[in-house]
Amino acid sequence: MSQITLVRHGQANTTARDEASYDRLSDLGHQQAAWLGGYFRNSNERYARAYSGTLLRHRQTLQAMDMEFTSEPVVDERLNEVEYFTLATLFEEQHNVPLPGEREEFVRHLPKMFAHWRDGKIEGAPESFDDFRNRTQDALAEISEGEGPALVVTSGGLIGMAMMVTMRLDLEAMAHLCLSIENTSVHRLQKFPSALAPVQFNACPHLDSPERRLSRTHL
Repeated sequence: MSQITLVRHGQANTTARDEASYDRLSDLGHQQAAWLGGYFRNSNERYARAYSGTLLRHRQTLQAMDMEFTSEPVVDERLNEVEYFTLATLFEEQHNVPLPGEREEFVRHLPKMFAHWRDGKIEGAPESFDDFRNRTQDALAEISEGEGPALVVTSGGLIGMAMMVTMRLDLEAMAHLCLSIENTSVHRLQKFPSALAPVQFNACPHLDSPERRLSRTHL
């Protein structure tokens, strides 16, 4: 049975307030990705196929992992992150809910913003909530039909959506999952005859040693 390993990108630009500024790895993000690639190689973990979104932080993460694949990695825009900063700016303009500055504020902000987005209450959104869900499902279904284990470098929102659709979670639970997903964390989906099912979530074995624990990040 085919297995999909989802990896969230390394830490990006933490001072960003827009999509373009956020979309590059920090020095730590490059190091996190290199450590993960080293862990996979040392564990003799091999992937026949690799995929990533089109975003720079996805491609930089895959490159820093420095792994070998049977074929060239596939770049697929369906694996891109939801445009969080764009949505958050529209949410603030239309509903007077400011963009959060601290992690604690994100915990309250994200479920509220996602609920407005799902209900069609954010005008001018770059895509609808249903479109995001559908492209996530379509991309993963297509990848699951391939031969051999697949590595997918993507973002936390898409991983959260993958968990939502495979576990049939409600929106609040999905938002809370998104907030818990660490940079370069590992998540696995197993293909069964009837559906994909999660078999691992948010693992960071490459950051578990005492000297690397301070290198674990969510933002």
